[in-house]
Amino acid sequence: MLLLAWLTPVVAWAQVVKPTPLEVPPVAYPSGAAGRAEVELTLVIDPEGRVRSAEVATGSEPFAGAAREAAAGWRFSPATRDGKAITAKIRFLVTFETKQEEKAPDVEPEPEAEPEEETGTVIDVVVEAERPPPSVQRFTRAEVRELPGAFGDPFRAIEVLPGVTPVVSGLPFFYVRGAPPGNIGYYLDGVRVPYLFHVAAGPSVVNPALVSAVDLYSGGYPARFGRYAGAIVSAESTQPRADWHGEGVVRAVDAGGFVEGGFADGRGTVALGGRYSYTAGLFSLIAPEVTLDYRDFQARFTFDITPRDRITVFAFGSYDYLSNTAIPPDPEAEPIETALFGQEFYRVDARYDRKLDEGGLLRAAVTWGYDQTRLVVTRNSHNMLVGTRMRVQQPLGEELTVRGGFDMQMDSYSADPQPFLDPDNPNIEQFNALFPARTDTGVAVWSDVVWRPSPDFEVVPGVRVDNYFSVGTHGIGVDPRLSITARVHPKVRLLHALGMAHQPPSFSIPVPGFAVASLRGGLQRSVQASSGVEFTLPLELTASVTGFAATFMNMTDAVGSQADPSDPSLPRSLGGAKGLEIYLRRSLAKRLGGFVSYTLSRSTRSLGRKQILSSFDRTHVLNTAFGYNLGSGWKMGLRFSLFGGTPTAPVPEDAPEGTQLRDPFFYRIDFRAEKRWKLYDGAWIALVAEMINITLNRETLAGSEFPPVSIPSIGVEASL
Repeated sequence: MLLLAWLTPVVAWAQVVKPTPLEVPPVAYPSGAAGRAEVELTLVIDPEGRVRSAEVATGSEPFAGAAREAAAGWRFSPATRDGKAITAKIRFLVTFETKQEEKAPDVEPEPEAEPEEETGTVIDVVVEAERPPPSVQRFTRAEVRELPGAFGDPFRAIEVLPGVTPVVSGLPFFYVRGAPPGNIGYYLDGVRVPYLFHVAAGPSVVNPALVSAVDLYSGGYPARFGRYAGAIVSAESTQPRADWHGEGVVRAVDAGGFVEGGFADGRGTVALGGRYSYTAGLFSLIAPEVTLDYRDFQARFTFDITPRDRITVFAFGSYDYLSNTAIPPDPEAEPIETALFGQEFYRVDARYDRKLDEGGLLRAAVTWGYDQTRLVVTRNSHNMLVGTRMRVQQPLGEELTVRGGFDMQMDSYSADPQPFLDPDNPNIEQFNALFPARTDTGVAVWSDVVWRPSPDFEVVPGVRVDNYFSVGTHGIGVDPRLSITARVHPKVRLLHALGMAHQPPSFSIPVPGFAVASLRGGLQRSVQASSGVEFTLPLELTASVTGFAATFMNMTDAVGSQADPSDPSLPRSLGGAKGLEIYLRRSLAKRLGGFVSYTLSRSTRSLGRKQILSSFDRTHVLNTAFGYNLGSGWKMGLRFSLFGGTPTAPVPEDAPEGTQLRDPFFYRIDFRAEKRWKLYDGAWIALVAEMINITLNRETLAGSEFPPVSIPSIGVEASL
C-alpha cells in the first residue's frame, strides 16, 4: 500500500520538533510507598527548556507529589517551530517500579522490594506558537533521512515539493512556479547563501545535522523576505544543545561529522561540523586528467548572558573545484590545467537575541561574507559583502502581533586583473563595461501584522520597501503582501496568499561573486497569488490542493526566454505561470509513510509581441515515494519521479502554425536501504545504501539526449 501526502502552502502546521529530556534526574521512590505506579504530568516547557509549571493529570499520592516536586528541576531541549524555540505543553509519564531481588536458597526470608528510581517519557505535545504562513512548504530533517534520493540532505528534498520543476534531473537547479533559479533566494538563519549543493550533484553545503528544517516559500511570502522575485528557500539551524552529542558519516566519496556540547553549566554551547571529499584522489586513479574537490565547514558559539539575552556567532563556508588537465604531446612540456568550475563562499554572522515581555522577540545581527567564482578563460570574480539586519516581534494581546524590521547589505564586486589579456580586445572591453568593479547597496524596511480574531481565522497584511543602488543608478521596490488562513471545519482549512516582489537584474543561473551591474533597465518584479484547501485525513494523512498564478515583469531570464546567449544586453521579457498543485502525504518518519506530489502547470515568456513557452516548461511533474520500517533495524524506500518533456526548439519549418514539439517524458527511480544497530539509548550506527536513477535512464533536452545522471552512495552513519 502506498501512503501519500498532499501539501499546500502549509504542511501540517502541527509538525514540530517536540521537547526531549536533557536533565531529568531519576525520581526517588516515595518513602513508605509500595508497588508499581504511574503518574501523568502536564508540563509547560518554556523556550529555555525549563519547566514553567507542572500539574498532575492522573496518579495518586504519594507518587503524584513526588513526581510534581521533582519536575521543577528538570531540563528539556525546547520545542521548536521553524527552528526557533517555542513554549510547549506536554504530557509526561513517570513510572515507579519495584525491583524484585532473586531469592537465595536456604537464607534469610526475602527482603522487601527495593524501590527503583524512574524518570519518564514524553507521551504527547501541544505547542503554543505561531503557525507558518500559508505559502510555506516544509520538510524536517527526520523525514529527509528516509527520503530516497536525498542522501539525508534537507536541501535535496526541495525538488520533490509541488510547484518545483527541475532544470535537469538530479542537478540542484530548478524553476519554482515559473521563476528561474536566479530568482530564487537561499537563506540559512536569515543569512543569504549563494548556492545549496556541492559541484557535480554533490551533497548540500551545510552539514545536515545542523539543519532542523527547510521551508520553501513558493510565492506570496512574509514581508521579512525580499530581494528575490521568485521563491525563497529558508533553512533554520538546530537549537543549541548543552548535552554533548555528535553525528558522523563516511561514504565512498566523502566524510563528514558534527559535534556539539555545552559549558558554563549549560549557559554556553559550541558546535562544529564539516565535510571533506576525497574525490580528487579517487579521480586520480580513474581519470587522472580530472580534478574534483569539495569541502565545507560550520562553527557556532552561543552564550546566554541572562535568561533573556543570548549572543551567537555562526560561521560557515564551502569550497568546490572541478578542472581538466590536458597532457601535451611533448613530454617536456608542462600539463595545462583548465578550471571548469570553481566556487567558494564564507559567512560569519554575529547576532544578539532578546526575549521581550509577553512573548516578544528581538534580533539584531551583523554579517560578513565573501564569494568567489572562477570564470573560464577570463578571471576570478569576487564579492565582499557586509550586512546588518534587525527584527522585532511583539504580541499586543491574544489577537494581534506586530512584526517589523530592516536590513541593509553592501556588496563589493571585483575581478582579478589579467595583464596578459589585451585590454583593447572587444570581448575584454565588453566584459569590463558590463561587470565593472563597484559597490552595490540594498536597504529595506518591512512590517506586517498578524491578526487572529479567532482560533479559526488569521489575516496577515504586510509591506516591504527596498531601495537599490548600483553604478550611479537606483531603483525602489514597494511590495505589499497578504495571507489569509480560515479553518472552515476542524479538519479543513482554506489558505490564500498574494504578494508582489522586486529584484535587481540577475542571471538565469546564479553565479557567486558575479552580478549584473546597473539598474538602468529597471527592477524585475512579480505578482504571485495562490489559493488552496488543506485536509486532515485519517491515518495521519495530510492532503491539499492549491491553484497558483504568477506574472513576472521585466525579467532577465535569458535561458527561459530562449534569448540569444551572446546578447550582452540581457533582454527583458514578460513571464507568466499558472497551475495546480496536489500533495498527499504521511510523514516519512512514520513506520510506513510516503507522499505523492503532482504539479500541472504552464510557464510562458513574451519578447515583444512574440509569446513562447518557457524553455523549461514541463506540463507534468510527478514525485511519489514511500518508506517502510521492516523492523530489526531494517528500513527501505523507493521513489518514482516522472517529468514531462521540455519544449523542443527550433520547431521544424514545415510544421503547422502553432505546433510545439516537446522532448519525451523522463522518469527515474531512486532507492534507499538502511540497516541500523542500536548502541545504547540515543546512540546508533547504520549502514546506508542509496542511489539516484537506478534504471540509468537518459534525459533529453532540446532534442539532445544526455548521459544518465545517476549517483550511487554507500556509507556508514552514526549518532552518539
